[in-house]
Amino acid sequence: MNVARIRFNDKDAPAAFTKSLKETGFGVITEHPIDLSLMEYVYNEWKQFFNSDSKFEYLFDPLKQDGYFPLGTENAKGYNAKDHKEFFHFYPWGKVPSTVSNSTSVLYNSLVDVTSLLLKWVEQNTPADIQSKFSVPLNDMIKGSRTNLLRIIHYPPFSGSENNKSLRAAPHEDINLITLLVAGTRPGLEAQDKNGNWHKISTDPGTIIVNVGDMLKEASGGYYPSTTHRVVNPSNNVKNDSRYSMPLFLHPRDDVQLSENYTAESYLKERLLEIGLKN
Repeated sequence: MNVARIRFNDKDAPAAFTKSLKETGFGVITEHPIDLSLMEYVYNEWKQFFNSDSKFEYLFDPLKQDGYFPLGTENAKGYNAKDHKEFFHFYPWGKVPSTVSNSTSVLYNSLVDVTSLLLKWVEQNTPADIQSKFSVPLNDMIKGSRTNLLRIIHYPPFSGSENNKSLRAAPHEDINLITLLVAGTRPGLEAQDKNGNWHKISTDPGTIIVNVGDMLKEASGGYYPSTTHRVVNPSNNVKNDSRYSMPLFLHPRDDVQLSENYTAESYLKERLLEIGLKN
């Protein structure tokens, strides 16, 4: 599984990035314009949040889906065992811990700007017959969306008392259009190829991992694959300590027509029910 590493400013970056998404569902962006020190600062602020009991003052709103989701809240589609993680849903309009500075908002906006450009790359390098399936240009789908979501995740160490079927993140596909993942603080991310084999995805500091979500697969009639991925538990090669990551899930506006069968809103509601985040 050859996930391409693409330098952001290379002249052939748009074509190379789109090719990697088509072939693997993933791409790794290097030398991008997001400040590494900003990423590190935001990580450090949220580490302090997860290590504090004050996190329980920000419990998530089941309707708005903003706030803190405790350990054992979410399961992957088709899995009964809950993932071994806790996380916070950050939206510009949502609740924010008083201990967190404006840096998270700055990072959020920077990542959305980069994503808008990446979606233009994809659109420009998509065959005309597939482009014709998009109800609006890809980068326009996310404009004004209230569901663009930065999820800050903490995977705690395992104590040994957990469900033996529990994984940090069981195999799943992302719901959204496209995901930008600020490289995690520890290894563990793996993607599955077409033959069912698992491959490690780089978590080098400063890189951004990008992957296709189910909504882009739906909107492109299956042309772009939403690749199954997981976060494996600590093993002999990975220390049993905390792991943090920050995926930005880019969602089209609710009214965007993905296909004959779904709007973005109806698709999202269906999937949130399947993974246990809505009743």
